[in-house]
Amino acid sequence: MDDATIRVAIVDDQAMVRAGFGALLNAQEGITVVGDAPDGAHAVELVTRTRPDVVLMDIRMPEVDGIEATRRIGALDDVDPRVIILTTFDLDQYAFEALRAGASGFLLKDAPADDLIHAVRVVAGGDALLAPSITRSLIAEFVARPERAHPNPAQFDDLTDRELDVARLVARGRSNAEIARELVVAEQTVKTHVSRVLTKLGLRDRTQIVVAAYESGLITVGS
Repeated sequence: MDDATIRVAIVDDQAMVRAGFGALLNAQEGITVVGDAPDGAHAVELVTRTRPDVVLMDIRMPEVDGIEATRRIGALDDVDPRVIILTTFDLDQYAFEALRAGASGFLLKDAPADDLIHAVRVVAGGDALLAPSITRSLIAEFVARPERAHPNPAQFDDLTDRELDVARLVARGRSNAEIARELVVAEQTVKTHVSRVLTKLGLRDRTQIVVAAYESGLITVGS
């Protein structure tokens, strides 16, 4: 997002959490909190009205939970914020469904303040908030679920061989720098390939590449 101010919306059913996160983020240069909401239904209205770049979304909320709210936000026209799921437990089972619904990553509620600030900046910049260890656990969970999508590798047919290589490495949790070293190319070249993969597949960010690659059968756990 370059030097533009990152607009953040906070969604959590606990007023103290919303106030605490809001105060922390508003104190950071280049970040402003445009509003908050106590549940998923109000979150959709808030996003429509304020058009944030990033939404911090709690999962467990009354009425409309964070998963459904993320899905509804993803279906909105003319607004496309990145959603960071806030969860109490590492690899919370609901976080996986939220990623399927279109979230860009997730973060523990008790993570250090610096991690929260970093997460907002990373996701606003278009990167996924998925560390390699999280990616491996995420994929293991995806493939074990009976409701996972039927393999459809044909959706990757429009990619070049090099773009397929990059997509596979992204799905394994590699950073651009790691991919560049493995493929012996410049990091900027990797960024270009990632951008083309996203465009050709109609995906929003790296997290969606991870999901698509495994759910389509492009790669499998251990491959």
